[in-house]
Amino acid sequence: MTELTNELLFDRARRVLPGGVNSPVRSFRSVGGTPYFVSHGEGAHVWDVEGRRYIDYVMSYGPAILGHANPAVVDAIAAAAGDGTSYGAPTLREIEMAEELCDRVPGLEMVRLVSSGTEATMSAIRLARGVTGRDRILKFAGHYHGHADALLAAGGSGVANQGLSGCDGVPAGAVADTIVAPWNVIPELDDSIAVVVLEPVPANMGLVPPRQGFLQELRDACTRHGVLLMFDEVITGFRLTRGGATEWSGITPDIWCFGKVIGGGLPVGAYGASREIMSFVAPLGGVYQAGTLSGNPLAMAAGLAQLRRLTDGAYEQLEATATLLADGLRSAFAGAGLAAVVPRVGPLVGLFFADRQPLDFDEAQAAADNGVYPQFFHGMLDRGVALAPGAYEVLFPSLAHTDALIDTTVEIAAEVAAELVAGA
Repeated sequence: MTELTNELLFDRARRVLPGGVNSPVRSFRSVGGTPYFVSHGEGAHVWDVEGRRYIDYVMSYGPAILGHANPAVVDAIAAAAGDGTSYGAPTLREIEMAEELCDRVPGLEMVRLVSSGTEATMSAIRLARGVTGRDRILKFAGHYHGHADALLAAGGSGVANQGLSGCDGVPAGAVADTIVAPWNVIPELDDSIAVVVLEPVPANMGLVPPRQGFLQELRDACTRHGVLLMFDEVITGFRLTRGGATEWSGITPDIWCFGKVIGGGLPVGAYGASREIMSFVAPLGGVYQAGTLSGNPLAMAAGLAQLRRLTDGAYEQLEATATLLADGLRSAFAGAGLAAVVPRVGPLVGLFFADRQPLDFDEAQAAADNGVYPQFFHGMLDRGVALAPGAYEVLFPSLAHTDALIDTTVEIAAEVAAELVAGA
């Protein structure tokens, strides 16, 4: 039998999958080389098909907040699967999930469960238009809200990593009502705009936090003009704090979108708002949205098992781990003489090879495109540390990342940074 290798699988995958992957962010297009194909994961590690073990900071881009193959999550999935995988009828777990989300987030009163973050944001945009009777939407450059046509303009994450400003196949009419504004600047609003959508802590152009007071100023501006404010919390939801970005910032939007953490690693999404706004959603109102697998029993079981372990103490541990990582990386880069900034917001950690923290997408792009990240990425990967294969992503330390693993990561980063400086 032929021994599996990453190269062999990549060749095989490219015959049947575009670019050999099922999501562009998994490709190595922006860093070069051959992707590693994961055979399994446990805790803070993944193993590739060649048997190499990596300290993982991709963590499925956020869902694996407890660590890979957490026993409580795995057991919950197994138990749910024994009862059936999908029914096309309501279940108790859907109610429990909705109750859990509403209990955690101040101001959130009702949710609709869907199957992905993209489905959540596109449905929430439709809801905002239905509520306001307005057509235009405003997003910020570098914020990624999934691959719905109207939201791909100037998107971060995979869109930026592939060197794209938009997307072929999206007609001009699909984005005609989309306004793209610079991040950290209050945009001009008027009564033609239905909703302002944003990542309250942007994590798809690297980590570029809102400036002091920005979210409150934006909330006030939206209120003055009757524009709905929508927090895309597919990443920040139940990662920043128990109550997500609303608890973290003290700012209450009109609509929320969630994903990742709430599915325990299975496909999931959700959007929600007050009872008044959600009353516009069918079957109560005229804003139609549906999904065969919405509220899937396996995803609900996995998500509930995960959320119930995300206590206040868990968030304290996550933040302590992220702080240790960020501080250690800063020290490693400074010691090597490599220009870098390592922003941290709660348990999220960013990385820019630049002299100062970017404040918007243009500055984040300049840092991402200077050619340093691909070299650092491969230096870390060769030594057993897996980062995202693109400079626009963040690091996701989990509850499974021990202080010892963080120390090892920092030691390796110092070695790679010194190597880069010596070879410059």
